[in-house]
Amino acid sequence: MDRSDLELVLAVRNHGSLSAAALSLDVAPPVVTKRLAALEARLGQRLFQRTTRRVSPTAEGETVCERAQVLLRGFSELEAELQERKAEPTGLIRLAATFGFGRLWLGPALASFQERYPRINIQLQLTEQLPDLAADGFDGAIWLWQVEGRQAAQWVSRRLARNQRVLVAAPRYIRQHGVPISLDDLQNHACLIARENGNATGQHFDIWPLYKDRDKTPARVRVQGPLSSNSGELVRDWCLAGRGIMLRSLWDIAPQLASGELVRVLPSYAMPDADIHWLAPYRADSPRRIRLLIDFLLTQFQGAPWKTSAVLRAGRHK
Repeated sequence: MDRSDLELVLAVRNHGSLSAAALSLDVAPPVVTKRLAALEARLGQRLFQRTTRRVSPTAEGETVCERAQVLLRGFSELEAELQERKAEPTGLIRLAATFGFGRLWLGPALASFQERYPRINIQLQLTEQLPDLAADGFDGAIWLWQVEGRQAAQWVSRRLARNQRVLVAAPRYIRQHGVPISLDDLQNHACLIARENGNATGQHFDIWPLYKDRDKTPARVRVQGPLSSNSGELVRDWCLAGRGIMLRSLWDIAPQLASGELVRVLPSYAMPDADIHWLAPYRADSPRRIRLLIDFLLTQFQGAPWKTSAVLRAGRHK
């Protein structure tokens, strides 16, 4: 069977007569009669029952028609995809992202993507509160936390890269206050608390849920310290100045770890809750420019470039 055979059987079923099917296919009625008879002879199956008033599919004919719909849809989708690939991608992409990751990692990646596809325009909105993507007209968001509840059911989520939050301090702080040997020791240290990105009522920022790398044993540690802020960048500045220990994402402190301005403490523990995700409203068929962007970001963030062996080796304190 070829494509014209599939179109023929669907036309006959949909119109209920050979003459009406011929009219829809823009051929003479005898042509439809002859082609249908030849197809049935080739298949060895009667596909339609003919009466003077109506032509209706047999069980075998109904099966052929159902499969014909799927196959013809596949032909159309393939043709559309090939036409789309031949054309240069164009259009606007509206994105949302958090301030820190958006500025340090996503911004440069989007600039490279736009340079590769100069007819695509990108609008990036940096925010600390995840918008209602569909209602606010966003094509997607690059976000650092899994979405739960009603939004998770309505949106598409795809992990772009893994990320951890780790415990770090400045060498100056370590020289003055020593190295914590166990999680219990953190209670005797000045811990810098970031009160950012909190949406849950009663969220306890002074409780750090950590996991041991080797066996993933969970531990919840209550910490305290004289300094806290809703600005993660300010907390990082305090840490660099030697004012305490902080829990921070690797992507945010990779340069400082590599240079030795910060060192990891209790490096066998981390908080693995801050992977990088692509979030988007559900669409049956995303535009090509969106698919290209997702593939590009997956390549850019493959292997988590902020988590190189050099960074992880830099200044570890056990």
